[in-house]
Amino acid sequence: MFKIFKLFTIGGKIEIPPFLFDQEKNISARIILSEDYEGTITRDFGFIIAVVDVLNVGMGIIIPGNANTFHEVEFTILTFKPIVSEVVEGTVVEIVDFGSFIRLGPLDGLVHVSQICDDYISYEQVGNRFIGKETGKILEVNDQVRAKIIAVSLGTGRSGKLGLILHLSGSTSL
Repeated sequence: MFKIFKLFTIGGKIEIPPFLFDQEKNISARIILSEDYEGTITRDFGFIIAVVDVLNVGMGIIIPGNANTFHEVEFTILTFKPIVSEVVEGTVVEIVDFGSFIRLGPLDGLVHVSQICDDYISYEQVGNRFIGKETGKILEVNDQVRAKIIAVSLGTGRSGKLGLILHLSGSTSL
């Protein structure tokens, strides 16, 4: 089994503005790092969920004409990096005519209507759900499901896409 959630210790540079000078350096650094990193996606780390700890904040450098101080920092982040073929559990958060969106930690993945089950299914707009024609199986919002990651597209910034499949071999439920 793969580890989708991981901790990494990384380094970087930050600018601390004057309005944070009355805080301890670690607290100011954590505020800046949280704003800069949390909720972003990188190819190396995946989705950065949280800045867990600030380990070291270097001595500040002052540049003439700039009110901010500049610091080298070392900190720990908690990340979510989805891996193709990993089986994950999530919650159905939205159903649309072309598929369903499953919440997997900090990201939502799409299960296309053709990947929901082996049965012919129909979309019921009134009940906002999918129903299997032969089996009568139902998929609706708030259902807990097990899915397999079949595609990962981690851009940069704050967006990423996951492709999922629900009809796993041996599975008897949606």
